[in-house]
Amino acid sequence: MKSMAKMKHHYGLKMRCYPSDQQKQLIKINSDASRFIYNEMVAINKELMQLRRVKLPIDIVQDRIKQLTMRQNAKQMSNHYQFLEDERIDSLTKANAIQNYRKAWNAFRKVHATGVPKFHRKSYHWRYQTNCQYPGQKTALLTNGTVCFLDNSHVKVPKIGLLRVAGSQARLLKRICETRIGTVTLTKDSADRFFLSMQLASDESFVKVSKATHGHVGIDLNTDNFLTDSEGNIVPNPRYYRTIKGKLAKEQRILSRRQQRAKKEHRSLRDSKNYQKQRLLVAKLHAKVMNQRHNFLQQISTALIKNHDLVVAEELRSKNLLKNHALALSISDVGWRTFLGMLAYKAKLYGRQFITINPRNTTQTCRDCGFVMGTNGTDKLTLDDRNWTCPNCGIHHIRDWNAAKNILDKGIAKLDLS
Repeated sequence: MKSMAKMKHHYGLKMRCYPSDQQKQLIKINSDASRFIYNEMVAINKELMQLRRVKLPIDIVQDRIKQLTMRQNAKQMSNHYQFLEDERIDSLTKANAIQNYRKAWNAFRKVHATGVPKFHRKSYHWRYQTNCQYPGQKTALLTNGTVCFLDNSHVKVPKIGLLRVAGSQARLLKRICETRIGTVTLTKDSADRFFLSMQLASDESFVKVSKATHGHVGIDLNTDNFLTDSEGNIVPNPRYYRTIKGKLAKEQRILSRRQQRAKKEHRSLRDSKNYQKQRLLVAKLHAKVMNQRHNFLQQISTALIKNHDLVVAEELRSKNLLKNHALALSISDVGWRTFLGMLAYKAKLYGRQFITINPRNTTQTCRDCGFVMGTNGTDKLTLDDRNWTCPNCGIHHIRDWNAAKNILDKGIAKLDLS
């Protein structure tokens, strides 16, 4: 049986799930165990770092280092902390927590901006991971592993049992080919919604790849409209957060008052029913905005990738753009970074090309003659200049359309050089 890494195509599946009260308790226990093991790994590493600074060969220090080093695996940690031997805790949950800690260190070594692994605190988010195994099976399918689909609406998960799910899994279950399930993640968000996520792998594509109806396209992302492409098409900016901002502010004020009242009466926020009701209401409002934005970005990115052989976009760094406080809310609301990430993985999924280019002077350059505004004594275009006329050749431009054409030209030139 092939491993996940050796299979040609990979796919992520996320489904809403509806556990019973008993299953919720099991998810909470496994989530707490996963968080405890991760935090224990962080604590062990911090202590080892301090002990290894001692240069003298002191026996007590050397014994402690040896003891801590031995504890850095799931079996030894379970022996040291007997509550981790609870039969309700999935053994693969422990192994995945340790693996995630090591992955965090690898991420730090590659991208230092992420920082070193830190303690995970308690929150309203629950999360743990397990794996699908195929004992005694010669072929991996969606229906014969330790994590498997029993029908379109039910999934069997170790320790949890039968889970009712809803999502797009019916299309995948119709496939008659080897499909392996890898890491399985169970999560609960702050709005008390439960999700089941799976990593899938197969030698056959998970989507139907059809011929693109259009050729190449460049897209200019902006806050006035969501995007303008090189063909002149404009996608309006829905501004989901701004439409709900007033209602959200009102509910957050109520939440703040209930929090202050609970603290004044020396009551725990977790035991304050009125606070928890209001917290859930606020979380659902945030979840609504997130779902609307996510659905919008999915539809636009899929349409662009499926209909074009080449998509070229600006290489935007949202972290730097958010430093402009006048535009920070608009940039956060529009979700550019998420959108570019969707274009990248969908291009691989559908066999298309997606590249990003340096946005320098794409807005200020006349596409017809190449004149750059801000040179030869001319003023640079500001955000208010939505239309402009080139002082060199006299051609009238729509700002975003001209920028999208320049982005496409830069992308084609980048491909030719490579």
